[in-house]
Amino acid sequence: MRCVSTRSPGAPGVPLSEAISQGLAPDGGLFVPVAIPEVQLAPGPLPQLAARLLAPYFADELLGAQLEQICAAAFTFDAPLVPLGSDRLLELFHGPTAAFKDFGARFLSECLTRLGAQQTILVATSGDTGAAVAAAFHRRPGMRVVILYPKGRVSARQEHQLGAFGDNVHAFRVSGTFDDCQRMVKAALADPPLRSKLQLGSANSISLGRLLPQMAYFARAALEVKAPVNFVVPTGNLGNALACLMAKQMGLPIGRIVLATNANRGLPDFFQTGTWEPRPSIVTLANAMDVGAPSNLERLRYWKLTAEADWVDDDTIRSTIRRTWEQHRLSICPHTACGVEVLRRLKAEGADGTWIVAATAHPAKFETIVEPLIGQRVPVPPALQQLLDRPSSAEPLDPTDAALISRLGSL
Repeated sequence: MRCVSTRSPGAPGVPLSEAISQGLAPDGGLFVPVAIPEVQLAPGPLPQLAARLLAPYFADELLGAQLEQICAAAFTFDAPLVPLGSDRLLELFHGPTAAFKDFGARFLSECLTRLGAQQTILVATSGDTGAAVAAAFHRRPGMRVVILYPKGRVSARQEHQLGAFGDNVHAFRVSGTFDDCQRMVKAALADPPLRSKLQLGSANSISLGRLLPQMAYFARAALEVKAPVNFVVPTGNLGNALACLMAKQMGLPIGRIVLATNANRGLPDFFQTGTWEPRPSIVTLANAMDVGAPSNLERLRYWKLTAEADWVDDDTIRSTIRRTWEQHRLSICPHTACGVEVLRRLKAEGADGTWIVAATAHPAKFETIVEPLIGQRVPVPPALQQLLDRPSSAEPLDPTDAALISRLGSL
């Protein structure tokens, strides 16, 4: 399938494989498939279901013949549904870095490896993306990863993960916000001489190679429930939310989709007023969603997709973590807590039907927040413990485009 830029919809476009390799479109826009195809699927294991779901996008593509192998190699861990009272949590944190980003990052890595890419992958992270990308590309021949994260705005364990890989992974601690990191990455990708010299690519959810595979776990969950299902999706940069919306457009049995944010409430205000007002991000307990200007809003507006959204403040995040443990004996991360609280409000307003909340990260990554609230130690998953046992370091970087471009030139 061919892909066009959100800023040049009338252009001839490029094949999907090329769009995955490039990451960001040359005009600074985001690549989108020229169509969102409809499919009819039966329940099945996640790797096989993902291959069937993505097949229309990869038809007549370089990667099309290898799609089943790509999905089998990427999706080696499950996304189970667990009870949340009469509703469910979709646990997306059973991968190597304990966050939902592992699915898309591993898929992208498998695609680029099979395309024979030799690139420097730039990634801005508000907490979880960087580690997932680092793990997926660690020691991959011909690949280098450069991670930018905002100093003091990720959890201690997230920060340790980011600097624990070494080898072909470089972590930079930026004296600014996630929005600064994201702007710096986009500026580097939009610098033609630098992009050509270093073969720059992206692994944020601006990359279709990250975004498309994330539809698979929403599709599998909807089919597993065997009834039209509604989702609450915690979101910051809109990638996971957009994947759910796209799955619905493809014909999966999905009803309402409600987005949950923290006190960075730009998205709820946008859906309520229809007017987008970019604003500086603010620091919250749900740090991975501390985004003031979500990139994927450009795709959302291009496709004219709509959703509902609500926001949750820090005090309510705390009370929701505590209440969820007391009522269900489930420990949840601050981001998942935003989704659980939004679902509670929806049910209080009379929302019916089957509801699933996307649980985006393992609570052990936020132990200083979660453990005092539930009065229990949160067991650390083995894969996360292995990273925490490694030494970790990151290099400081000023929050300017010039600082990043200069540093990239000397790598």
